[in-house]
Amino acid sequence: MQFKHPEILYFLFLLIVPILVHLFQFRRFKKEYFTNVRFLSALSVQTRKSSKIKKLLLLSCRLLLLSCIIVAFAQPFFEAKDKENATNEMYIILDNSFSMQAKGKKGELLKRAVQELLEDTPENTTFSLLTNSEDFWDTDIKSIRSSLQNLKYSATPFQLDPILAKIKGHKSAFKKDIIIITDGVGLTEQQLKNRDKNDVPYFILPKAEQKNNTSIDSVYINEISDDFYDITVELSHYSADLKAIPIAVYNENKMVAKTAVNFETKKKSINFTIAKQPFHGYVSITDNGLSYDNTLYFTISKIKKTNIISIGEPEKSNFLSRIYTDNEFNFVNSTIRSLDYNSVEKQDVIILNELDDIPEALQTTLRSFVEKGGSLVVIPSERDTAANLNQFLGNFGVIQFKSFENVEKLITKINFNHPLFKAVFENRITNFQYPKTNGSFTISNTNAAALYNDDQSTFLTALPNAISTVYVFSAPINTKNSNFQQSPLIVPTFYKMAMNSQPKGINLFTIGNPNPFLVDVTLSKDAVLTVTNSSESFIPIQQIINDKVKLTFNDYPEEAGNYGIYNQKELLENISFNYDRTESNLSAVNENVLSEYKIIDSVANVFDTLQSNRLDNQIWKWFVIFALLFLVTEMAIIRFMK
Repeated sequence: MQFKHPEILYFLFLLIVPILVHLFQFRRFKKEYFTNVRFLSALSVQTRKSSKIKKLLLLSCRLLLLSCIIVAFAQPFFEAKDKENATNEMYIILDNSFSMQAKGKKGELLKRAVQELLEDTPENTTFSLLTNSEDFWDTDIKSIRSSLQNLKYSATPFQLDPILAKIKGHKSAFKKDIIIITDGVGLTEQQLKNRDKNDVPYFILPKAEQKNNTSIDSVYINEISDDFYDITVELSHYSADLKAIPIAVYNENKMVAKTAVNFETKKKSINFTIAKQPFHGYVSITDNGLSYDNTLYFTISKIKKTNIISIGEPEKSNFLSRIYTDNEFNFVNSTIRSLDYNSVEKQDVIILNELDDIPEALQTTLRSFVEKGGSLVVIPSERDTAANLNQFLGNFGVIQFKSFENVEKLITKINFNHPLFKAVFENRITNFQYPKTNGSFTISNTNAAALYNDDQSTFLTALPNAISTVYVFSAPINTKNSNFQQSPLIVPTFYKMAMNSQPKGINLFTIGNPNPFLVDVTLSKDAVLTVTNSSESFIPIQQIINDKVKLTFNDYPEEAGNYGIYNQKELLENISFNYDRTESNLSAVNENVLSEYKIIDSVANVFDTLQSNRLDNQIWKWFVIFALLFLVTEMAIIRFMK
């Protein structure tokens, strides 16, 4: 025990005063006995003993009363356990991602966390509150009450490290207490490494009572016939309960198909056949889990033919004309001598088909073509040199050609995870009729290949750019050097390269994904495009590229849905946006990550813990109470004790 004013304890010497008074009252007197009161002698002895006990009790009460008063004025206290952190600043991180839609014992996790903050945060406490989408610096609970009550779920998945980086960048002379309120979905040990080692984190982990959930992951066109689209919807089921889930497809809010999905496994694909016409709608399911991932919006644009030119000798391009048919493509072949450079900019895909040399003028044109969103396919010639290829392809990415070798190689491995082959094969085949090459270049690059040779060298790779892709073969595929043209792989490979690795006609974006979108429109320098639906409108980042406009959306829009791209009041293109599906698995919580950190079960307990550990335990009030008790005891002794 310590004292705030220890000098007052010197007044304890005043205790000698009641002792002296007591001794004065006990001084001896000469006794005289009278005959008429002698019979009271026995009673006098008893009364004298009772009076002595009474005076001793009164002395004790007065000594204790005076002692308690003096000690109370000295203000005794027990020093706090965590006194050195008493001046820490407070930061509250609130996870408002979609996984917090899950229901706990008292309702949705986010709404309950907000309610606890409003009820249990002391009004005089200054703190900073950071969420996935909003920041409130140096505020108090009164100032942000309305904002907290109206806090919406964020399309940005919860990532702790960038929020900790913000706090770390908020320079202060004091240490920081960081209260993190999250369900822990997707939380990793790596995300905690960005915090300052002097900061003190406290975790509040609200838990969902119901962790079953079904999510719509993606939709794509599986097959196109003369009158219909065959679309595939991919779903994930995070539950041991395998009961059927209803699913329906809507076009312009009108139902066009409906069925039920039975889950034998956690992943399920289901096909729908819809009319071959522009589509602007969504696919929806009904489950008892999270609601944000129950709807996937998508748009199928009006079919436009893809413009493709193959630059090379006609006899080497015959196989391409059989793949790029007139119903889907505008395909032409041109030799390098007869090439019209003005037509290059109008193409969607350019194939350099075994050119012995690429002229400097064509290299410049192709660099501009790729920068503006065009796809380029490079099939090398055995007569070209590795140095020339490296110089040209170095404009598009990191890749290195080595000398041509006349060694036979089999093409034996398909990278099914490569964007080029996404949703192409129903089953991951490993045994097929392997095509071969008689001679090839050795390619070295950092990107994963789409097709591999039997010695694990690259046969086909891709150099992805911001809005385009450059595909590179390691060997000529003419019939003299290879039988790849007779392989079943030839059609899906070149077809998907022509589609620029995207499902044909699908305009579907994930909110927060920086991938750009090209709109075919000619704008003046002062004109801007807007993206609009019935509830939201925004102007995306845009760049005019000849007769196209490149749009970049970043974190917009804020809400998923179907939107239109407008030039003033003219609708140019429909487009759809969806939330990221990374928070759908409510069981993806690794509490072992937090084994070294303090976990507290409620907001109220956090503040109670901080107060009890950081504030000195003042006990002078107890001495005042004891003083009053001794005063009452003294009065009772005087009044009732004879």
